[in-house]
Amino acid sequence: MSTPFRKPELLSPAGDPEKLTAAVVYGADAVYLAGTAFGMRAGTGNFTCPELEAAIRYAHSRNVRVYVTCNTVPTDTDLVTLPAFLEQIDSFGADGLIVTDLGVFNLCRKYAPHTEIHISTQAGVMNSAAANAFYDLGAKRVVLAREMTIRAIAELRSRVPDDLEIEAFCHGAMCVSFSGRCTLSDYLTGRDPNRGMCAQPCRWKYHLMAEQNPGEFFEISEENGTFILNSKDMCMIDHVGDMISAGVSSLKIEGRTKSAYYVASSTAAYRHALDCAVAGIPLPEIWRDEVNKLSHRPYSTGFYYGQPGQSAGDSSYLSLYDVVAMVESCDSFGNAYLTQRNGFRPGDALELLRPDGDPVLFTAGRILDASGFPVEITRHPKMDLFMKLPVPAPKYSFLRKLRTENTPGRKAGRSV
Repeated sequence: MSTPFRKPELLSPAGDPEKLTAAVVYGADAVYLAGTAFGMRAGTGNFTCPELEAAIRYAHSRNVRVYVTCNTVPTDTDLVTLPAFLEQIDSFGADGLIVTDLGVFNLCRKYAPHTEIHISTQAGVMNSAAANAFYDLGAKRVVLAREMTIRAIAELRSRVPDDLEIEAFCHGAMCVSFSGRCTLSDYLTGRDPNRGMCAQPCRWKYHLMAEQNPGEFFEISEENGTFILNSKDMCMIDHVGDMISAGVSSLKIEGRTKSAYYVASSTAAYRHALDCAVAGIPLPEIWRDEVNKLSHRPYSTGFYYGQPGQSAGDSSYLSLYDVVAMVESCDSFGNAYLTQRNGFRPGDALELLRPDGDPVLFTAGRILDASGFPVEITRHPKMDLFMKLPVPAPKYSFLRKLRTENTPGRKAGRSV
């Protein structure tokens, strides 16, 4: 089947209202988010039903589509409240529901008849037969398994209907288990990853213990142990054109548990990468570098061109920058009202990330507190600050500072 060219959408994570706003103002075409139940990321803020309604209204006012995740593998007990939830999502006007379970699929058709159904990556779609089967059942989109190659995606695209949309991940954390269908966390901690509560035991450091010597632990390697299940992160910033050529309809950034800054920075980078790829022009180096400024594990290209490899040394993040402040308001002269995120002082070399232009390097000048007194260093979390910026910057711009020591970043499961 031939597929007419259509510019793919950029799909960004929105783990809570602040992250939703970051995704929208930094250029997402669509966002995915969850209510307080039925989503695969129970550890993030998520949205109450009133917040979901407000989120959909806000996104639609900016011409951004909203997909609600309903992709856990629920028990019968979980299903009791699902019909009412689906009816609400339908009434709010969500653009799509992301589902894994076939029973949930049927409930979506019954209780949310006006909302598109998208098949989650958890369903493990790897071939055209599976994609066509879901299409025949009424699915509008399939989110492909992360284990597919670019060549396999192109082959699948040629064998499915033109109006079946294909979504694939372009950036973010990966899972050692096949498309996230894992029971290790449930076995070790009682937290079921298929119901959104993964404890990420694949990121842990493991030792050997001989049965005849209980309590005596041995390193798997000679120095720091081996993180034998720890996956590298995916980064396709240099290969967006290949994803478009393969027929991908939606490029998805992973990261609903990450910070608003992470969402803003990754969205901005891939917004430029996607626009440049469609226009057939090189991506400016400043935006290629942007993904390296994010907190991340060692990057790979996932399975798109072969095996991604594991990050067996440790599970720490590489983090070269700290966000030090966020712009709350700014006048046309660059006089800004900020809220503090990490410590900084006059004379520090900073970089300004903003929704409407390239990042700008500058040196911090005089900083004033809420009472107008000079500040030698910003010691207090979320303190109100006033400082002149080199250029006007809208709300939701971020100030970041290069770390003085290139040490690993936050522990596994945390990022900025």
